[in-house]
Amino acid sequence: MALQWLSLVGTIWLQSISATNTNFPAYSSQLKLLLSLSQLQLNNLAFASDAGKIFGFLSGLAAVYLPLWLVLLIGSTLGFIGYGVQYLFLVTNKVSSLPYTLVFLLTALAGNSICWINTVCYIIAIQNFQFDRQLAVGLSTSYQGLSAKIYSDVVDVFFESSSSIERARSYLLLNSTLPPVVCLITSPLIRVVTTPRSRSLSNGFIFIFSITIFTGTFAVITSLGLRKGLITPLVILCGLCVFLLILLVVPLMENLRERMENKCMIRNYGKKVCDVSSMVEENKGVVNEDGVKDEGEFMSNDDEEMGAKVMVKRLNFWLYFFVYMFGATVGMVYLNNLGQIVESRGSSKTSSLVSLASSFGFFGRIFPCLLDYHISRTKCKVSRPGLIALMMVPMTSAFFLLINDNNICLHISTATIGICTGAITSISVSTTAELFGTNNFGVNHNILVTNIPMGSFIFGNMAALLYRNQGLENENGKCMGIKCYETSFITWGCLCLLGTFLAIILHLRTK
Repeated sequence: MALQWLSLVGTIWLQSISATNTNFPAYSSQLKLLLSLSQLQLNNLAFASDAGKIFGFLSGLAAVYLPLWLVLLIGSTLGFIGYGVQYLFLVTNKVSSLPYTLVFLLTALAGNSICWINTVCYIIAIQNFQFDRQLAVGLSTSYQGLSAKIYSDVVDVFFESSSSIERARSYLLLNSTLPPVVCLITSPLIRVVTTPRSRSLSNGFIFIFSITIFTGTFAVITSLGLRKGLITPLVILCGLCVFLLILLVVPLMENLRERMENKCMIRNYGKKVCDVSSMVEENKGVVNEDGVKDEGEFMSNDDEEMGAKVMVKRLNFWLYFFVYMFGATVGMVYLNNLGQIVESRGSSKTSSLVSLASSFGFFGRIFPCLLDYHISRTKCKVSRPGLIALMMVPMTSAFFLLINDNNICLHISTATIGICTGAITSISVSTTAELFGTNNFGVNHNILVTNIPMGSFIFGNMAALLYRNQGLENENGKCMGIKCYETSFITWGCLCLLGTFLAIILHLRTK
C-alpha cells in the first residue's frame, strides 16, 4: 500500500503545477502591450486556453493504449512547446513579428496539455483507491487551486525587482519548464497499484486532510499582503514546498508498517495474526461499528447508467449544463479578466489578487472533498445541485459588490468568486456521476465541460467589447475607472442569479 500513497502524493504534486492557465491574468496586460493586442484579442487568448479542453478526449484515448508515464510526458511536452515558443520570441525581442494566429494556436496547445496531466491524475486516483475514489480525486484536484499562487510566489522570489516585461517572460518560462520537470520527477511514481482495502487508509487520509488544511490556511494568510518582517516571498515559497514534501510521511510510514508486519509474520512462523497493526481487510468491504458493510463508495442517486446520446436528451443534463456555465464558467471568465480589471482600477496588485483567488479556490475545492469523506462514513444523502445552488448565492452577491470601486470590495469579491468557483468545479465531478452514472463518466463529463470554452468565448468577448466601447473615449484606447467593467459585473451577477434558480430546479428534480 505504500505505492498507493506514493502515487497519490505524485498526483498532488502534478496538480499543484498543472493549472498553468490560471496565472494568465498575472501577465496578460504585459502580453497585450508586447503584442499590440486589442482587449477582444486578449480575451480570445484566454478563450484559446479553455478551447484546448475541446480536444481533451485525445488524452483519454491515449491513456487506453499508452503507458501512463508516456501520457504524462506527452502532456508536459505539449505545454513546453506552447509556452516555450512564446517565451523564445519574447527573449529574442521578436515577439512583434509573432502572428496572432500562431499565438492563439500555441495557447490552445498549452491549454490542451493540462487535460493530459489531469487525465493521468484521475486514472491513478480512481484505480488505486477504488473504495475511496471520490475522496482521492477530490484531494488531488484541490491542489490545482494552488497553481497560480505557486507560480506567483516563484516569480516574486526570483524576479521581484524585475520590470513588468521581465515578469511576463518569467511566467512563460515557468509555464514551459516547471510542468516537464515535475512530470519527470513523478513519472516513476505514477503507476496503477490495486491492493485490498485496509483500515490504515482512513488514517492516511486523515493525515493528508490535516496537511491540506494547514497548506490552505498558510496560502490564504500569505496572500493577504501580510509580507512584512519574516513573511517574505522566499519564506512563503519554502513553506509551500515543505507542506508538499511532508505528504511523503504517509507512504514512508506505510512502508515502515509493512516491513514490521513482515518481520512479525516471519517470527511467528506464518501465523496469520500480528499485533503490530491491523491486517488487510477483504477487498469486498469492511464492517463498521454497527455491523453494516461499508463499501466506501458514494452510490449514484440514479441507478440508470447513461451513455452520451441518452444523456444529452435529458432535461437534467441541460439544466446542469447551464448551471455550470452560469456558475463556475462565469467565475473563470472573471478570473481570466482579473489583470485588466485591476489595471482599470489604477492598481498594480494583479499578482497578489491572482494569488488570493488561487488560495481561496484551493479551499473551495477541498470543501466538497471533506463532504465526500463525511458522506462515505455516515451514509447521508446530500444533493449536489443543492450544494451548487448554495455556492452560487455568495458568488452572485460578489459580482454585484464589484460595482463599488473600493479596493476592499475588490479583494472580498475576488476571494468569494475564487472559493465558489473552486467548490463548484470540484462538486461537478461527483454531480456528473450522481446524475448520469459512473460507467461513462469520462465521456459524459468531457461533454459537460464544453460549456467552459463556450462561456469563455461568449462572456469574455462581451466584456471585451464593453471595455473597448468605454475606451474609445481615450486616445490610447485604454479604459480607466469602474465604468470599464460595471456593465459586465451586473451581467455576470444576473447570469449567476439565473444559474442559482436553475440549480434549485435541478435540486428539486433530483433530491
